[in-house]
Amino acid sequence: MSADILSFIIFLPAVVAFGLMITTKHVETVRNIAFLTTTVILALVLKLYIEFEPSAGMQFVTNVPWIASYGINYYIGVDGFSLTILMMIAILIPTAYLLLWEGRTKGYWINMLLVQAGVTGSLLALDVILFYFFWEVMLLPVFLMIGIYGFGDKVFTTIKVTVYTMLGSLLMFVAMLYLGVAYHAEFGSWSFQYDNLTQITSLSYSERIWLFLAFLSAFAIKIPIFPLHTWIMETYKNAPTGAVFLLSSIMAKLGVYAIVRFLIPIFPEIYVEFSTWFVFIGLFGLVYFGVAALMQDDIKRMFAYSSASHLSFIAAGIFSLNAFGINGALYLIIAHAIATGALFLLVGIIHDETGYKTIKDLGGLAKQSPIFTTIFAIMLFANVGLPGTNGFVSELLIIFGIYEFNHTLGYISALTVIIGASYMLWMFQRAILQDREGETLKFRDLKIKEIVGLAPWVVLVFLMGIYPDIFIDKFEPTVTHYLNDILHIGAAK
Repeated sequence: MSADILSFIIFLPAVVAFGLMITTKHVETVRNIAFLTTTVILALVLKLYIEFEPSAGMQFVTNVPWIASYGINYYIGVDGFSLTILMMIAILIPTAYLLLWEGRTKGYWINMLLVQAGVTGSLLALDVILFYFFWEVMLLPVFLMIGIYGFGDKVFTTIKVTVYTMLGSLLMFVAMLYLGVAYHAEFGSWSFQYDNLTQITSLSYSERIWLFLAFLSAFAIKIPIFPLHTWIMETYKNAPTGAVFLLSSIMAKLGVYAIVRFLIPIFPEIYVEFSTWFVFIGLFGLVYFGVAALMQDDIKRMFAYSSASHLSFIAAGIFSLNAFGINGALYLIIAHAIATGALFLLVGIIHDETGYKTIKDLGGLAKQSPIFTTIFAIMLFANVGLPGTNGFVSELLIIFGIYEFNHTLGYISALTVIIGASYMLWMFQRAILQDREGETLKFRDLKIKEIVGLAPWVVLVFLMGIYPDIFIDKFEPTVTHYLNDILHIGAAK
């Protein structure tokens, strides 16, 4: 297969989006073409996934000059790590369209396409300036979706999330330029390719720490990692369902991916030296956000804290310095994207149909919607890590990884997972199963197209939970080779 397939996957949504801007005002036509576009991308990514050879190296690479005088290249490629996330994105987005099918505007669907282009470009970019370009492209449509289609104090919410993310992105951009200058000073030529930047040896220890933190600020805000999380609660509460789905299921995972792709190989000795601190911060975030979720009455705010809690656990796995933890973190990226994305979309249906999203105002939905309740329960059980689901496999791997890293922290991580089960089951009992006091809410069951949209997600929950090797075998060689290289370089430095 031609390496150009990656460029086609990146740019097709953007080309279609700009074409739709100027050719039609008919909302149904825009929606149908957008859905068809994402389905075509799914078919291409599936073909890529089947033909991909599990190995440690990059495949389907394109590397051509972009701004040649400063060594900035259009450099893209895919390995086992990025391919797994790419497959997740390609499956989740078109199927999510089926749950967002009605009541949207032309701009809503165009912004969804532009986000997909930015996310895919960020995932496949191997030049840090190219990555920054797609990173910013990814953010702008989401800001527009919140500001135009959000709820409550949506203007303040948009300003707050914009200030947070732009500040982090600016620090990252300055760090990128600093690395480019350092590479030029050391080697006499310009380059912003991440694999070239790993060869820099002239930076002092303090310079490397500050650059590491500058990059981390952008990624930690996007994930989010404690204490850079304060934007997420009001954003998830006030954002439209499509924007919340994109933020929680896809864009937050790009923050974790970027840490592994750029931070760790460029600053391996910082990664190794401060790993204990970041594992601790991850476990602290797991507990802190879990306790905060227990105190919420608004379901979207509760899921926001739940999402932050799981992402903190993923961060702890990433910094565990072993294959168990990193493989588990990557697996949990996929498992969490499926479960949390589905739950946010289902909560969006509850809000659209009843006008409520607070636990105290809900109840009695199970009797009216058995299919909705069954799928909600499956995703909830996957989110809490019930055996037989993908959440169980991924959380178990991370616990093993943290235990291998530090026995005490391993015991703590195993115990703290219980917090997630408690608030999820408490919410499910009160909002879905328990009868509502007073007048019964009118609530419909899932429509055929919504069931069709969620069916692949349900299949993946159990397939990944029962036969994990089918998926892990695709990315495990990459993770193992990658980890060995990083630890070797980190020890050498």
